[in-house]
Amino acid sequence: MTASPTGRSGAGDGATTAPAPARRPRRARADWPTRLEIALLAGPAIIVFLTFVIVPVIMAAYYGFFKWKGFGPPTEFVGLDNYLIIFRDSTFHDALMHNGFILVMSLVIQAPVAIGLGLLLNRRMRGRSVIRVLIFVPYVISEVIVGTGWSLMLATNGAVNDLLAKLGAPGWAVDWLSDPEIAIWSLMVIISWKYVGFAVILFLAGLQGIPDELSEAAAIDGASYWQTQRRITLPLLGPTIRIWAFLSIIGSLQLFDLVYIIWGQYVAATAGTSTMATYMVANGRNAGNYGFGNAVAVVLFLVSLVIALSYQRFVLRRDTEGALTEGKK
Repeated sequence: MTASPTGRSGAGDGATTAPAPARRPRRARADWPTRLEIALLAGPAIIVFLTFVIVPVIMAAYYGFFKWKGFGPPTEFVGLDNYLIIFRDSTFHDALMHNGFILVMSLVIQAPVAIGLGLLLNRRMRGRSVIRVLIFVPYVISEVIVGTGWSLMLATNGAVNDLLAKLGAPGWAVDWLSDPEIAIWSLMVIISWKYVGFAVILFLAGLQGIPDELSEAAAIDGASYWQTQRRITLPLLGPTIRIWAFLSIIGSLQLFDLVYIIWGQYVAATAGTSTMATYMVANGRNAGNYGFGNAVAVVLFLVSLVIALSYQRFVLRRDTEGALTEGKK
C-alpha cells in the first residue's frame, strides 16, 4: 500500500492529512545598539559600585581572618578567632542591644511626630513654607556641629541645667551624658531632633500625591477629619512610610558619628550609648588591631544585610510588586 502524492493513504479517501510539526518561534535578533547604550550608561555606575562597595567588603572579609596591624601584607592567620571573640564579648552584645533600642525607638518616636507635622503642614496656612524650612534645617546641619552643640548644652554645667536652675527646678539638673539610665534617652532626643525633618519632607511629598477628591468625597459622605485620615490618608501614605522606615532602620544600625562626637570611644560604652560602629572603631583602628576591626565590619554588614533583605521580603514586597494599584497576574 503506497501513499498518494496528496499525503493520503491508499486505503481510502477517509484518511486525514498528518499534522505538520509546529515551528519554533525565531529568537528576536539582539538589539546591540540598545545593549551598548545600556552598558555605556550603567557601566560607570557599576564600576564605581564594585570598586567602592563590593571590593572593600571582600577585602574586609579577607583581613578579618588575620591579626593585622594595618600596614604590610597580613601574615598572622587566626582563622575564625576574631569572629569568636566578637560573639563572646559582652561589650559587643551591649552595643548590639543599643543599636536595636535606637532602631525601635527611632520608629516609635519619629513616625507619629513626622506624620502629625506632615498632616499639619499639608493644610493651607500662613507661614507654611517657613515652618517647613525650619523643620528641615537640622537634617542638613553637619553631624559634627550637631554633636558639638548638643554636647555643650547637655554638659553638667551646660545650658540645659543652667536653664532648669533659673526656672526654679535645680533638682531636675542631671548628668545628661554620663548617666547610663539617661544618656540613651538624650541620644534619642538628639537623633529625633535632627532626623525628623527628613521624615516630614518625605511624608509631605506622599501627602501631596493623594488626590483631594478622595477627602472631599469622604466629607460629603459624613466622615470626620480623623476618620478621613485614618481610612484614606494613612493607607495611601503607607508606601512612603514603609520606605522611610527602611531608611531609618539602616541608619540606626550604622549610627556612628553622633555617638562618637558626643561621647567618644570610651565614654560611650560606660554611658550605655555605644553602637556596633563605635565598637568597631574602638577595638579595631584605635586598638591597632585592624584585622579585628575588619571582622567587626563584616558582622555589621551581615546584620544590616539580613535585616534589609528581610524587610524587603516581608514589608516592601507588596509595594515592589504593585499590590496597591493592581492585582497579581
